[in-house]
Amino acid sequence: MTFHASDPSALLETTFKRIETERWAGMSMLNPALAVVAVGFARQANEWRGVLVTPWGINLLLLPAAADWTLPASHERSFRQYAAGSFAFLGNHEDGLGDYLACPLIHSVSHFFDQETAVMTAHACLIAIDMAPPAPEVPPRDPEAPESPSRRGFFTGQKK
Repeated sequence: MTFHASDPSALLETTFKRIETERWAGMSMLNPALAVVAVGFARQANEWRGVLVTPWGINLLLLPAAADWTLPASHERSFRQYAAGSFAFLGNHEDGLGDYLACPLIHSVSHFFDQETAVMTAHACLIAIDMAPPAPEVPPRDPEAPESPSRRGFFTGQKK
């Protein structure tokens, strides 16, 4: 397995620009306002994590940074737990890039009017992944309110 000792952003951009011209040329779902760009790639333990913006979608990608990185079998999902929850990734391989995991964040990018907005969205996704959802607020108990009876007490007419 090929692993990336340094930031794979430039290699990702080169690879996916090639994919755009070879496999996606002329496809109606391409957004002509967007270009391929790797956003926010940073090493975390034995993998690189970042977002790839393309004219056809925005994906969270993981690439190996060490030889002990494992890739799931073809068509098998791999889950990663982040503060925002569990994310499902599918294994992929591209010549010249090697193995990687992809999690689609935004399937259709047709609503993006410019590259700047797509890149800002990618940065926001990276921030949101590491943010825990807020705990639900429990309103303080009113000391003047009568005590709620237990469920059994409610049905039997007993106070406790």
